[in-house]
Amino acid sequence: MTYAQTTPPAAEPLTLAEVRAHLRLDDTQEDALLSSLIATAREHLERETGLCLMAQAWRLYLDDWPTDGIIRIAKSPVQAIQTVTVFDADGAPLHVPLEDHLLDGAGRPARLWLRNPRAPGQALNGIEIEFSAGFGEAGTDVPDTLKRAMLIHIGHMFAFRGVVSPDSSPQAFPPATSG
Repeated sequence: MTYAQTTPPAAEPLTLAEVRAHLRLDDTQEDALLSSLIATAREHLERETGLCLMAQAWRLYLDDWPTDGIIRIAKSPVQAIQTVTVFDADGAPLHVPLEDHLLDGAGRPARLWLRNPRAPGQALNGIEIEFSAGFGEAGTDVPDTLKRAMLIHIGHMFAFRGVVSPDSSPQAFPPATSG
């Protein structure tokens, strides 16, 4: 099971104004850095949680159909399935009809069921599923708790952005003590 992003998000869940307000910055001198930190925080949160915060398109590659017939999609929330393609032994694409499919896009993982899909003819990546995922097109569609987590992460990265060796790096949390 392999995922490839085919269309990245068109916007970020946080604006520069929201991040500046959180960091209590009055000027725009750090905007380039802040823009980079916003994208980094979103990508990190998405990677760690399996969530897609903003609308984006993905392609899932499978070698074969799951034995129970339910395809689990680790990117969520899944908004729609665009196409399902099975490749025959010669590599020719065969489109799977989506009329009778069932999608639990809000589940974690999201789940897809298809009626009688044909078996792939090629051993590796014989199935491709194109889907869209994310909470929506606008930052206002993203739950506030996830945006708050991003703000905390951005604040940490902003505060500790200097290049220092790991042994002399400042710590945001006190070291654990035994005893």
